[in-house]
Amino acid sequence: MIQARNKILIIRFSSFGDVTQALSIPSKLAELAGPESKGAEIHWVTRQDLAPLLEGHPHLTRIWELNRRDGLKGLMLLICELKKQRFTHIYDAHNNLRSHLISWLLQPPWAVTRLFDPPLFVRKSQKRWKRFLLFRFRRNTFEMPFSGQRDLLEPLQAWGLSRELPPAPQIFVQSEALEKLKTLTRHKDFHSYLTLAPSAAYPLKRWPLAHFKKLVELLPQEQFVCLGGPEDRFIEEIVGVAPERVLNLAGLLTLQESTAAISLSRGLITNDTGLLHVGEQLGKKTIALMGPAPFGFPSRSSTKIMELDLKCRPCSKHGQGPCINEKFHRCLVDITPEQVKKMADQWF
Repeated sequence: MIQARNKILIIRFSSFGDVTQALSIPSKLAELAGPESKGAEIHWVTRQDLAPLLEGHPHLTRIWELNRRDGLKGLMLLICELKKQRFTHIYDAHNNLRSHLISWLLQPPWAVTRLFDPPLFVRKSQKRWKRFLLFRFRRNTFEMPFSGQRDLLEPLQAWGLSRELPPAPQIFVQSEALEKLKTLTRHKDFHSYLTLAPSAAYPLKRWPLAHFKKLVELLPQEQFVCLGGPEDRFIEEIVGVAPERVLNLAGLLTLQESTAAISLSRGLITNDTGLLHVGEQLGKKTIALMGPAPFGFPSRSSTKIMELDLKCRPCSKHGQGPCINEKFHRCLVDITPEQVKKMADQWF
């Protein structure tokens, strides 16, 4: 069992959605440490641009940041600093070349337990054989329903933990971000709004733009705040439907500020994207529009999943396609604005 004197390292560099889902891990590790968990140190190494997602987590002692621009030299310097910490437990929640190198150097294979007392170690499986069967032969051997958080917590069973999610919130908004969002929304007289996340990393994961525009028309009593990146200029078309009650903050907010925007809203309507998991980890009521990809599915009861049962789903690991349905993009096109409006009326 992990004791108060133990020092634990979590390795998860990216992506936005995966790091957000992994925010349940520190609370599970603290749960294992028992009533003395405040004394156990839990560290996390992540990519520098995603470190703000981890800020304020009550069970994290220290956040280690990796700047990708520093290359191999930066990685080796980071490993040297990590070695000084003498971790007792390491969880490689990423399973890529960088995380393997960190794990290997912090837990060298020649370290005999009796002589060197190496850290206890677990690694998240990529389940490559199951993925091969799913996408090459359409044979699904994954545990259903898909659950990103469950898969991240599964390796911790080796340390005596269950896969049960800790209660929300598992992402914590800083006061400065909250104040900025209150100022922005107050300026537009937005006191009770829904958040929209109309973008996604791949176009096939996006509910059609025309559907988002129609949804705004179907909910004339609602105010909306739209979130996204600076490249998501198409969101201005959604604003054009009702400029007086749609506020576009895409590309204007930090990760912490986007989290604040969702936390202050009545709920979130989102594609399969990182902001979906922000809503989930906040415990915010959310409607998730799930399309071609299988591995970003939400796991909390606060999220209502809208999806179509099609033989071609899932068609690709990340939703990059190609679409193989006779009706292009059917998995999201056939989820109608009217259906989402009905769900929104019931849920929010």
